Amino acid sequence: MPSGKVKWFDVDKGFGFLSQDDGPDVYVHSDALPEGTTTLKAGTKVEFGIAQGRRGDQALQVRIVDAPASVTRNQRNAQRKQPEVMVSIVEDLIKMLEGVEEGYRRGRHPERDAARGTAKVLRALADELEL
Repeated sequence: MPSGKVKWFDVDKGFGFLSQDDGPDVYVHSDALPEGTTTLKAGTKVEFGIAQGRRGDQALQVRIVDAPASVTRNQRNAQRKQPEVMVSIVEDLIKMLEGVEEGYRRGRHPERDAARGTAKVLRALADELEL
């Protein structure tokens, strides 16, 4: 059974596209979604069947394998950090971003571990700011 991730899905139009792990993008209509599911979030891991449609491959019987965490759900359960704690987080992020900036100025992308660490701190700060 083919697998991949949701590339995008427009609930108003009732369709979107899936990126296959091994192959081209596949059209997906809301009729192929699991019962009770009305939309798919970008990045959701899915498995699906494929049938030849009028305009190419079309996903059938989509099964959600792993959905990304919901920011809203995380925010409901979270409490705001004290401003004193946030000062150190922001300072650390600024230092990390300065390192990333310096690498870019020298024509280099950041190392994978540094990029992941920076992204993690950015997400944590964004989550805290949205509370």
